[in-house]
Amino acid sequence: MSLQQKVRDLASAWSRFFDPKVHARLKENKKKFRKPKFFKLSDGTEIQLRQLMPRFKRKSDGCDSIRLVQFDKYCRVEGNRVKLPNGVGFVKFKKSQDIIGTIKNVTISKKSGHWYVSFGTERALSENPTHPSKSAIGIDLGITKLITTSDGQYIKPKNSFKANQIKLAKLQRQLSKKVKFSENWKRQNRKIQKLHNHIANIRHDYLHKITTAISKNHAMIACEDLKVANMSRSASGTMEKKGRHVKAKSALNKSILDQGWGMMVNMFEYKQQWQGGLQTVK
Repeated sequence: MSLQQKVRDLASAWSRFFDPKVHARLKENKKKFRKPKFFKLSDGTEIQLRQLMPRFKRKSDGCDSIRLVQFDKYCRVEGNRVKLPNGVGFVKFKKSQDIIGTIKNVTISKKSGHWYVSFGTERALSENPTHPSKSAIGIDLGITKLITTSDGQYIKPKNSFKANQIKLAKLQRQLSKKVKFSENWKRQNRKIQKLHNHIANIRHDYLHKITTAISKNHAMIACEDLKVANMSRSASGTMEKKGRHVKAKSALNKSILDQGWGMMVNMFEYKQQWQGGLQTVK
């Protein structure tokens, strides 16, 4: 059943590769040109690796996960335990929320030394959700003020990366002094990964709280369409044409990426669908 899921993932990756809309969005980012890479087949022929083309997973990717389909046939949940196949048996887990609906699949993943289990469920709605509010609001995104609403209110940013930047730099300097791929290097690298995960968790938690509060109180949310990839592009320039104000632009780029604007807009989109509201990007 895991092999069936991998075939589905491969089919999804190839469908993205042949989708002209995905390639059009990729061209809008205008990323720097990179030297093309090639890989050899068993008969010796070389094939060029193009953008969005599926690639083989490597051990160094650091993404350990497995998805089990046909949950009702091979697995089951009893309280705070889940039964896994292939002789694994029952494994305890902490429920972050109640499991609603029929479980269709389960994904087990490892991130920064911690194991996580997530359930994909399906349920039928008797009727489309209707938002309890009738109000509309416009949202302007920024750095010093994360959100400025059309009614004059604003929400301050969290800046989780900025708060941990000094600690992260210290850990990275310590990593540079160790022999690469040694046990000490791996131990230090795990500390850096743990801190990066902590920074991301702070950002996710804060964005979830403010987007949920706004989505519950307004039936229509209008956000500005920001090209984050273009706004956070480096100003270093090229060897022939040097960039200007590179240090100041680098600090601005860090502040932009620390806010998570794109993630916030996506949260508004699906939370408005849950509530029965509407979200527009202009």
